[in-house]
Amino acid sequence: MIIAGISFAAVIGILGMGHRSVYAREDLKKAVQCSFVVSPEFVPGDEKGLFINVNHPMESSTIMYSYYDNGNERALTNREKQELEESGQVQVVDASRDLTSEIYLQTMKEAYLREYGYDVGYEIASFDEISVDGYPGFKIESSYQIRNDEKVHQTVYIIVSKYRTFTVAYQRAEDDDCAELFEESAQSIHLR
Repeated sequence: MIIAGISFAAVIGILGMGHRSVYAREDLKKAVQCSFVVSPEFVPGDEKGLFINVNHPMESSTIMYSYYDNGNERALTNREKQELEESGQVQVVDASRDLTSEIYLQTMKEAYLREYGYDVGYEIASFDEISVDGYPGFKIESSYQIRNDEKVHQTVYIIVSKYRTFTVAYQRAEDDDCAELFEESAQSIHLR
């Protein structure tokens, strides 16, 4: 997902939820999909999972959906298990449920710094643990400002299942009038 030029999949990797050997936690339920309602005021964008306001570019609000599959739903053969054991690789436990506001803030600040070359004043307004249909996750409200542009507000939902981490991100400029539509959409998020 692109959050103002930043790939959210890359951010998930930076946060330790991907791009390394991760083993699913046994206490999490398996989810195969995430669904939510997108208002008719948003239409599919050029990128998979991206919805843009029908009044773009006058309205810059977006909704972005993505998921990360840790690839561990596949059972290892006995030979693969033995090779893993002999390789001496340490099995890393999926730490996605251990995300903190400090880790997220630092990760996002660094990602925006790399993207724009300067501090965009990324701030977290709230960082809450949530549950969606029995799956744990996070609701993160934040903001930042790119030079000479309006302040941008983001609400990101990260929902964790045994093999997949789902994200839904709502982003709007300060003067975009879509907060109510975003809230209605967020209330419709479901996993199965």
